Amino acid sequence: MIIKVNENKKIKKDDKVYVVADFDGTLTKGNSKTSWSILANTNLLPKEYVEERQELYKKYYPIEIDTSLPFDYRLEQMKIWFTLHAELFVKYKLKEEFINKASKDFDFIQFREGAEDFLKFLKEKNIPLIIISAGIGNFIKAFLEYKNCLYNNIYISSNMLKFEDGIAVGIENNIIHSLNKNEVSLPKCIKEKLANKDEVILLGDKIDDIRMVSEEKRNKTIRIGWIHDDKSSLDEFKKYYDYICTDDESYDNVIKSVWKA
Repeated sequence: MIIKVNENKKIKKDDKVYVVADFDGTLTKGNSKTSWSILANTNLLPKEYVEERQELYKKYYPIEIDTSLPFDYRLEQMKIWFTLHAELFVKYKLKEEFINKASKDFDFIQFREGAEDFLKFLKEKNIPLIIISAGIGNFIKAFLEYKNCLYNNIYISSNMLKFEDGIAVGIENNIIHSLNKNEVSLPKCIKEKLANKDEVILLGDKIDDIRMVSEEKRNKTIRIGWIHDDKSSLDEFKKYYDYICTDDESYDNVIKSVWKA
């Protein structure tokens, strides 16, 4: 089901639009594993990693979702959480080959219905897709390659694990977490491609995902949000999203709703 909060917002010119999307829970199904949790559900890393990873989750996830806490405090805590988790990959000597193995050999990540067709649709219309994810970019890239969907109109801004001699040694550049995802992290070459485009489609599954597009662009942004099992947040979503999709909604219907006939 699609709840149309502001159905007057529609795309008018394909050559003026680009898409900014979250990955985990947005392009993928709500019950898919996140790219941070995949390895904990395999036997590729020792049980000590799983236990330590779970302790971090229990401590920091409640802070991530508690919007009653000061934003700056949550911001600081998310950076600590993601940094500590990345350090576990180094501690337990994550092998680069495990990324590809987990992306292909385990059925942990699944596209939402119609998402593959949506990516193909954007490619055919030459519409840039910027994936801004607090997940692990290596998994996202490997998954898109595995699904033959890593098109040349797609740019991934995410946490890229760095490897030396096939072993994890840290994360490249700055940590991207759920509260600091924004277009500032995009390289100059990508910003130049977007310079003449003034319509944006934002796709997310959290309230904080609206930060992926800067405030000055939000009046020209169509915001589409996926809401998961917790329907209690629906009223909150209505304050920020123009279209709200329930977890089983297809991207085919999203395209029909948003693109002007």
